[in-house]
Amino acid sequence: MYDIEMENLTVNYDNICALKDVNLKIKDKEFLGIIGPNGGGKSTLLKVLLKLIKPTKGKIKIKNGVKVGYVPQFTTFNRDFPIRVLDVVLMGRLYDRPKIFHKYKKSDIKLAKETMNKLDILKLKDRKISNLSGGQMQKVLIARALMVKPKVLLLDEPTASLDANGKTEIYELLKKLNHEKTIVMVSHDMGVISTYVDSIACLNKTLFYHGDDTKVTGDTLEKVYGCPVELIAHGATPHRVLKHHKEEE
Repeated sequence: MYDIEMENLTVNYDNICALKDVNLKIKDKEFLGIIGPNGGGKSTLLKVLLKLIKPTKGKIKIKNGVKVGYVPQFTTFNRDFPIRVLDVVLMGRLYDRPKIFHKYKKSDIKLAKETMNKLDILKLKDRKISNLSGGQMQKVLIARALMVKPKVLLLDEPTASLDANGKTEIYELLKKLNHEKTIVMVSHDMGVISTYVDSIACLNKTLFYHGDDTKVTGDTLEKVYGCPVELIAHGATPHRVLKHHKEEE
């Protein structure tokens, strides 16, 4: 039933605590949004899931046979490197330490084209990545992650630096992928993700909230962020819901 289970997960960097006693279960085909302040441990949690960091304490269990794909922020990706879209997507088929003049199999190229076609970017296969829009680049990185045929897809701020239309397009794509895959997404876009995700985890070193209900209260967010947070209410007329600071009351 669960693709991922964490029990009392703790991660320390020397004398700095990044995560403390995190207990989290992620169901098969769940769309989980992880929110929290900068430095709250969200990226550390993803690194633990990717087995890049070993927990200081606690357990993490990934169901047998479950592969994990990862989509980084494209803002950390060197877009000036002279490489084609197809070549970036094919990098998802590189394992261990490939040779300098690595040659891809025909099956790899076929899979890359099929994956790009599903994401509607096949027409961009010969374009240099420096000539892509933010939304197009994000789709390329998603396609690269899908090349390992993952059961779980991890994304770190997939809509960072995108405009409103670009964000909607990426979220709609992820919702479509969610029919077949478990999605775990780190985001600061609280007002939007509640429309798409199944559940939300509020993380600031410890886990303040995790549940199937995406309606996170202002009180919960205040505990997570340590101060009053502006909420966005969606509906016929979107509006802001502001919590007052004590000194304003």
